[in-house]
Amino acid sequence: MYNSLTRIQNVFGFFTTVAFVVGAIIAASDFTAPRTPSASIKPTNVQVVKGRPHYYSSKREEYAIIKFSLDADLSSLFTWNTKQLFVYVTAEWPAPPSGAADGTNQTNKAVIWDTIITSPSSDHLANIGPATLKKLRKSAAGKSIDPSRGKLSLKNQRPKYQITHPSGKVANTEDVTLHVHYNVQPWVGMLTWNQDVDFALWKQMARGISKVFQLPAIKKKDEAKGK
Repeated sequence: MYNSLTRIQNVFGFFTTVAFVVGAIIAASDFTAPRTPSASIKPTNVQVVKGRPHYYSSKREEYAIIKFSLDADLSSLFTWNTKQLFVYVTAEWPAPPSGAADGTNQTNKAVIWDTIITSPSSDHLANIGPATLKKLRKSAAGKSIDPSRGKLSLKNQRPKYQITHPSGKVANTEDVTLHVHYNVQPWVGMLTWNQDVDFALWKQMARGISKVFQLPAIKKKDEAKGK
């Protein structure tokens, strides 16, 4: 007959199999929930300054500060399996031709702002003060899903991060656009990012890209004093 150790192994094996199947079903349920995110973004104030962009910077260089306005509806990304939503804005511009003589960086994508939006079930993970957390929990009392959290309306928002470049020069950069991105982090399942094409009930983000603009030249001290 089976001894105690064998019985424990059988019970544990059955438990892990059931847990895996339940987890797979939960993860697959996300595909049954439609996703129709949309966003509208535009720069409101763009400046290029020469100085030390960070307190730890060892040298002076050019860096850009881009303020923007954002209206986004990401409420369809929240389901009962959503843990939190990571939203971020990038500034992007075309890379120089291949084999450029100046050897400039080919990436040309920089995050200028980000935020984390938690679902009611994960509010305890939010990195906010006690008073703000209490207010957040009160607004979602009795709700397992709060789609209203996925609606953003920011006016003339200051960036969290400045744009720099390995060359130390960003002034007069052309064909710059702002892009809105998101990353859905579920309780169970895979991380998913904004997609470039429609996939079943999941639609690509409507708009989410600003009009093309140019980073200005550095303002001279005499010009700055005259304004």
